[in-house]
Amino acid sequence: MTDSKASMSNAHALSMLQALRRLQQAAEVHSKSLGRDGELTPLQLLILQVVELEGEITAGQLARHVALSQSSLSGALARLESKGLLTRRRDDDDRRKQWMSLEADGRKALKHSPALLPEHALERFAGLPEWEQHAILAGLLRAAELFETPGSGVEEEEEEEF
Repeated sequence: MTDSKASMSNAHALSMLQALRRLQQAAEVHSKSLGRDGELTPLQLLILQVVELEGEITAGQLARHVALSQSSLSGALARLESKGLLTRRRDDDDRRKQWMSLEADGRKALKHSPALLPEHALERFAGLPEWEQHAILAGLLRAAELFETPGSGVEEEEEEEF
């Protein structure tokens, strides 16, 4: 690599790190406020939102939606189930599969929970032109792909349930 390419690459790396750090700090601040305002963690809220959106979903599908391994998801599901917010049931044909569905208390908890993203950010995002919203989403998704460690993604796990 030439010196000019290396210095440009270093400048891009520094800019990326600064942007990622700003996002991380904002996410941490909002996450702490979620913890103070509600009884559920941001991950638990995300799980409930995905289950509500999908209606009924397998644990494997849910793990992919929330970017967790099935083993990591298992503990969160157990806590939500013990609170009466969702139910798990075994598939009639394939007993390895578990289906998640939201309970009435889960819907109520979602209704009274704070937004997972800061309201001001959602409002500002909604005010952007549609093309820019798509560009930001595409950039965030691509950045997430670039930063994932090869071979460690939940998308590689089998559909087999716990």
